[in-house]
Amino acid sequence: MSNKTYAGISEEYSKLDSSKIVLIPVPYDGTSTWQKGADKGPDAFLDASENMELYDIETDTEVYKQGVYLANAITENSSPEAVVDAVHEMTKKYIKRNKFVTLFGGEHSISIGSIRAFNECFDNLTVLQIDAHADLRKEYEGSKCNHACAVYEASQTTNLIQVGIRSMDIMEKTVMDEEKTYFAHEMAVDDNWMDSAIDQMTDNVFITFDLDALDPSIMPSTGTPEPGGLFWYETLEFLKQVFAERNVVGFDIVELCPNKIDKSSDFLAAKLYYKMLTYKFLDDAVDDDYDNNFNESNSSINKFSKFNDDDDN
Repeated sequence: MSNKTYAGISEEYSKLDSSKIVLIPVPYDGTSTWQKGADKGPDAFLDASENMELYDIETDTEVYKQGVYLANAITENSSPEAVVDAVHEMTKKYIKRNKFVTLFGGEHSISIGSIRAFNECFDNLTVLQIDAHADLRKEYEGSKCNHACAVYEASQTTNLIQVGIRSMDIMEKTVMDEEKTYFAHEMAVDDNWMDSAIDQMTDNVFITFDLDALDPSIMPSTGTPEPGGLFWYETLEFLKQVFAERNVVGFDIVELCPNKIDKSSDFLAAKLYYKMLTYKFLDDAVDDDYDNNFNESNSSINKFSKFNDDDDN
């Protein structure tokens, strides 16, 4: 990675010791099965970030002043399993240093490692997957660490909530919890899907955001674009509500496949990342201490119903 700091911010806001936020780039694209190029996503994202205004109009804040440390990129690529292990190790290292840990991929298989690390460090974890694809295969093309398996482990070990799904293999229905799955065609006609999804989340939430969740009219530069996706302001509305009502412990963003001609997707990814940081630290003063409250223990996950039971009211 050529960038010395995230978004070109000054050294004052980019030192590890004083930064509340850590950004780990993972330029890996070893298992994608259609368009290649997600390994170039982190560089494109960082380049776009350097050209982004750092004042957020909506919230009247400058979240970069909370401190953003740009970690060394994870360059392991010998095997999908080795990449997952490297992501798991580095993510957990920074969680233990009491940082708000974020990652930018790379393809979605990297999330197996990040989710594993957060699940080991936070009790009763909900994984909020925002994605066009279910990614619930137990194994694909000979590996359990394929991008098509990105949240299979999470479905077995965490409270997995899936949002925006509109493409899957029929066998994934045998794994999927449909009460915790928000299909795109249902979301289009359901004004209450945001509240319903949040109601099913536990207190601690990790977000894995696959950019193909967004409609290709605003996010064309992704490996497997699917029609019928989320749009910008509804995405921000949902994310802002999640950050306000739950303790988001970290997040990753994956599957930017940059296009040399059209840079709009790179810029959208940069803005999305910055917006998510903004919502996380919206109520925190720059000089406030940050405590991520990791505890390295595992609790049984809560089981919530997708549907409200009026008899309980």
